[in-house]
Formats: sequence, C-alpha cells, structure tokens
Amino acid sequence: MSPVLLFILGVVFVAIGVAVSIALHEVGHLVPAKLFKVRVTKYMIGFGPTLWSKKKGETEYGFKALPLGGYVSMIGMYPPNKEDGAVRPSSTGMFQTLATEARSMAHEEVGPGDENRVFYKLPVWKKIIVMLGGPAMNMLIGLILLAVLLMGFGMATATTTIADVSKCQVAAGETVDPDSADCKLTPAAAAGLQPNDTITSFDGKAVTSWDELTSWIRASAGRDVPITVERNGSTVETTVTPVLSSRPVVGADGRPEQDADGVLKYQEVGFLGIGAQSELVPQPASAVLPMAGENIKQISGVIFNLPARVVGVAKAAFSEEPRDPNGPISVVGVGRVAGEVAAMEQVPMQARIGTLIGLLAGLNFALAIFNLIPLLPLDGGHVAGALYEGARRRVAKLLGKPDPGAFDIAKLLPATYVVAALLMAMGALLIYADIVKPVNIFG
Repeated sequence: MSPVLLFILGVVFVAIGVAVSIALHEVGHLVPAKLFKVRVTKYMIGFGPTLWSKKKGETEYGFKALPLGGYVSMIGMYPPNKEDGAVRPSSTGMFQTLATEARSMAHEEVGPGDENRVFYKLPVWKKIIVMLGGPAMNMLIGLILLAVLLMGFGMATATTTIADVSKCQVAAGETVDPDSADCKLTPAAAAGLQPNDTITSFDGKAVTSWDELTSWIRASAGRDVPITVERNGSTVETTVTPVLSSRPVVGADGRPEQDADGVLKYQEVGFLGIGAQSELVPQPASAVLPMAGENIKQISGVIFNLPARVVGVAKAAFSEEPRDPNGPISVVGVGRVAGEVAAMEQVPMQARIGTLIGLLAGLNFALAIFNLIPLLPLDGGHVAGALYEGARRRVAKLLGKPDPGAFDIAKLLPATYVVAALLMAMGALLIYADIVKPVNIFG
C-alpha cells in the first residue's frame, strides 16, 4: 500500500474517531437529561446548515455542515426574568437585549405540560450530572481506548538488544562529520559493539532490563567495565569505558525534564553511545489507571498554561521560532500526525495502529479536561453556575431569607460571547500554525 494512501487512511481513522467522540460526548448530556425528564428538542453533530436530520419522539437527531463540535438543545435552559419586558434605559442595554433574546429562545418551545420539564427547574445536583455527562463520556472513552492499547497492543518497552551505536561523541546541540578527524569514537563504537547485539552482562552482573543497564552505565563513568553480548548466536566479551557526558534529565514519564523557563535540564553521567530496540509488551489491567492519570496530568499541565502556550504558537507561526512539540495543536495537526504515523512503513502495522489508538485516547482526555474549564460556554461554566446557585440557596436558607430561585446564567452571556470568540480565534490560530509550521513530533 502506498505511503500516500496510508497517510489518508490515518487521517480518516482519526477523523472518524473524533466524530464518534463528539457524538458520544453529546450522548453523555442527552441520556441524563432525558432520564431527568427534561425535554430535549435537538441532538446535533456539527454546526451551521443541517445536512440530514430525523425526528424520533420529541427529539430531532441530525448532522450539520461544520463538523467542529455538537450540541444538545434542552428547553428552558435559562429561567424567565420579569425584567425582560421592562423598558428602562441602561448603559448595558445591548447586553440586556442579548439576555432577553436568549431567554426567549430557551422558552419558545415550552408548551402546555412542559412547565416542569425545563432545565432551569432541575435540582442543582441533576444540573451538574447533565453537564458533567459529556466530559465523563470522553473520560470513559479515553480509559477504554487506553485499556485496548495497553492490554491488547502493549506498551513500547526498551529491550536489552542494541538498536544503534553512535560513532562520534557529540556535545548537546552540535554535529560532527563521522568521517572527519574531529570524530572521537564513543565508548560503544571503540569497544566494537554493534546493532542487534543483546547485552547479557555488565561489570559481572546479569542484565535483565534496559533501565537497569542504563543506571549502571551512568554510574560507571571513567571505569573500564567488562561487558558481554550475544551476537548471531555467539558470546562476545569486551571492555567499555563510559565517558562523563552531559545528558538530559529524564522524568518518571520518560520525557526530558524542563526547568521553570522551559529549558531542558542536564546532568553529568556515564555515557556509552547506544540505543535500545523496543518491543510491544502487553500490560496488566492494573497499569491502565496509573497511565491514564499520567496522561491526564500532562494534558492538564498543557491546558493550565494554555494562554502562554498559545502565545508561543503565535510567535512560532509568524517567525522563525520552532514549534513546541508538547504544545497545543488543532484537529488539523492531529490529522497530520495520524497520517504520518500511518505512513511510517518502517514501523510494524501493529505499532502504528496502537499509536493511533493512543492518539484518540489522549484526544478524549483533552476534550474532557478542556470542557471542565469553569467558563461559559464550556460544560465547566454551566457546572460553576449550578454550584453558585446551590451555594446561594444554602446561604439564603441559613439566613432565613426567601429562596432566590434558579441562578440566571443568561446574565453571563456577554462574557460567554467573549470566551466563545477567544476560543474561535485560538482554534483559527492553531489551524493556521498547523498548516504553515506543523509540529515536528518525529524529529
């Protein structure tokens, strides 16, 4: 199969995965809303003109032209306001009009018998369940995909077999011509180690894992150390002398660590100049939740620092600065990465499919966490509004005051439109950056 066709298949695979994830996110809102007897008028995937729809019961299900999200329409999202009919001059008259129109739209489909089926009359805990249903669904999808990846395909694990041997000792950020006089052989090259050698013994100790071997090498700088390898069915013994070298500090997640300014951390350790071959090793079910927690932690860090990272993307897009490979990308960037993964013919198909599944798992975790940001129009904004309503009612009850009723979240619409505009601008910027300066994940 040609690389171009593989690239297209990778993009299509992720595109379908994203569409299904969005659809199930909205199901996460739809199901609890119906269980709580709220009348749901529409369940739509996408925005803009309707391409296809079908009404079943009291709900219209369909697809729209722009597959950039989805929504569920519930009647009575905002409580009615007796001031909407009043005419009074105000410096915020435009905002008052926006709130009035929003309330009107929220109640235009409320008919006889629907008085107790409006969203705003739900108890606070039911509102929270409805709004958390979408992110919870994405979390569940992410966990399922991660379980399939770890338990079915396995995790790429370094073996004790050598994948490559660096010829020259090179300082960080420098390059050396391997055929020039400036090329000082690495300890591994000087000792005659070769790709596909399997290291069985180091300094008289049996080697059982790559991580174990790495720790011994790092602690052996400047010492002559005997090493034994299996090569083509034969045992080969030689001696290596690890040199002291500045190497990146690697965290528990396997990624290079950075300081507060985003600069890579380095440490002086023993170095041989070898890389390990890896193989997919199926993991037990107990590994799924810890791995999910690590993914969520990393994604949360990106989202927490999103404003600064978006600024970095903007600088890179309009200058010669490189993109941060760990920074945010758009759906276009995700599709491109998926296509590149699928087209990597030198990588076994099983590993490529596993990578694509992992990509979808991470995307679902990102959708869940992003939607939990406590700003409207995101789900987290509605949850924050419900929590405020509950707190306000509890305080009123403790003070012996009348129940203030449902919180009128329509009053926050001006801020909602600002946030929506910023999200659209951010999305447009990321798409532009992913076109003109895509993230280089694979080096």
